[in-house]
Amino acid sequence: MKKISLFIVFFLSLAQLHAQAVKQPKIVVGVVIDQMCYDYLYRFQHLYTTGGFNRLMTKGANCRNVQYNYVPTYTAPGHASIYTGTTPSNHGIISNDWYVRATKKTVTSVSNSSYSAVGGSALSAGAAPLNLRTYTITDQLKMASPKSKVISVSIKDRSAILPGGHLSDGTYWFDYNTGDFITSTFYKKELPIWVQRFNEKFDPSKDLRTWKLLLPESTYQLADQSNYEVVLPGKTSATFPYDFQDMIAKGANASSMFTISPQANEILTDLAITALEQENLGQDQFTDFLCISYSTPDIAGHAFGPYSREMEDMYARLDRELQRLFSSLETRYGKDGFVLFLTADHAVVPVPQMLVEKKMPGGYFFMDSHLQVLRDDFIMKYNADLLEYEINQNIYLNLAKIDSLKLDVQEVAEFAANELRKWPEVKTVLTRQELLSGAAQTDYWGQMLKNGFDLQRSGELIFLLQPGYLSKEHDEPKAHQGTSHGSAFNYDTHVPLLWYGKGIEAGKQIYSPIEITDIAPTLIHILNLQRSGSMIGQPILPILEK
Repeated sequence: MKKISLFIVFFLSLAQLHAQAVKQPKIVVGVVIDQMCYDYLYRFQHLYTTGGFNRLMTKGANCRNVQYNYVPTYTAPGHASIYTGTTPSNHGIISNDWYVRATKKTVTSVSNSSYSAVGGSALSAGAAPLNLRTYTITDQLKMASPKSKVISVSIKDRSAILPGGHLSDGTYWFDYNTGDFITSTFYKKELPIWVQRFNEKFDPSKDLRTWKLLLPESTYQLADQSNYEVVLPGKTSATFPYDFQDMIAKGANASSMFTISPQANEILTDLAITALEQENLGQDQFTDFLCISYSTPDIAGHAFGPYSREMEDMYARLDRELQRLFSSLETRYGKDGFVLFLTADHAVVPVPQMLVEKKMPGGYFFMDSHLQVLRDDFIMKYNADLLEYEINQNIYLNLAKIDSLKLDVQEVAEFAANELRKWPEVKTVLTRQELLSGAAQTDYWGQMLKNGFDLQRSGELIFLLQPGYLSKEHDEPKAHQGTSHGSAFNYDTHVPLLWYGKGIEAGKQIYSPIEITDIAPTLIHILNLQRSGSMIGQPILPILEK
């Protein structure tokens, strides 16, 4: 009898564990759109189908007040922050690239010479997530459940590598040298057969189609011709159609034209769906994770800006790709078999030249001329040029020269800060000492800078420009075309966040303030995982509460 009772208890325990396991989604899908403004959900909504963005907005949960809580708002720190739940001050990815004082060179967020490319050419660099100082939600899943699979895909290397984390089962990105998707020896010694076969299906130099308007011209609200847009190689104007084969014949790089074309979104969706099938994701009791980052909206957005017909059509086409992805997920797992979130790594500033011509606040900050003024100020004050390097509005002082002149580093930094404050385009400047002392925490902009500051990787001074201003190296005609991002202002920090799938309440509108670092903690509770040591975000309770 005792044995029977023990057996019943054991059986019930197993049943309980199984019930708990069943609560987990079969797969989590993270979709990051590189350079998506929040208002694209609504400004371009008339171009969307019912099955793409609108499916998430009507049948999922819409977090409408999501902000980045640090600067700079670039691709690498954005992806790292989404998947770690913390800021660059903790995860260490302070930008897409940064200056290394020891080598006097810059490094990218994922560069690593200890590894080589797999599937690329001899020119293709190796890459790894080792600059990331903490671990991701995908790492956390793999540590808790080693049989769970993590696959990450993107056009950009950093957009695949950072979400996939250190323990990814497969991380793949586009190689400009070969026109194929590749990986690194950090992950694998050779490409899986399915990736090799996928690469055989498409050659950008031969298969890149002409980019025409998807919908009737009357559907679009924005003009096709603008003086603010970059004219692509092989074209005489930034206007439709974009006959890429003709442009390639005239000297345009095939890989570059592919990555700026909406067809790149199509190919990436194909790769993601193929990964679902070939890796058998979501087919057992262990929750898997698929990371997808669409890079092309950013590549095109830099060239054409957020108020261009190209971006209207880009998002109309991306909406169809999302519809195809979502339909594939529902067919494969059912709506209650997966959880999906969609967000962006940053948004974008309106083209400053447009702001100038419309007599709105904004303009350009030409770095080379301003830095020369600072060098002259140093020479006048100290009889020496004490500027070593500038990148991402981080100023690195020449510490060796300061030491040889027996000067105080903090005094030199404060002098430089005061000189920068004289420039009308500069909103705020903080020294390393101010960032370390906590003085920055009393100011909103200072806190944004502090959250993006890293003791080993950041400079001696960091500054922010006024709203609407964009930093460029030189004042030349092409500097007045296209745009970028990276600031602390809403046009860069306010991004969409949509949730869909298992346990997500349909039609829920969430207006409470949410920070980008809150996504990973929310997933922690969906997946019943332990928070990582440096995670500072908080779970989005309306997503979790039923």
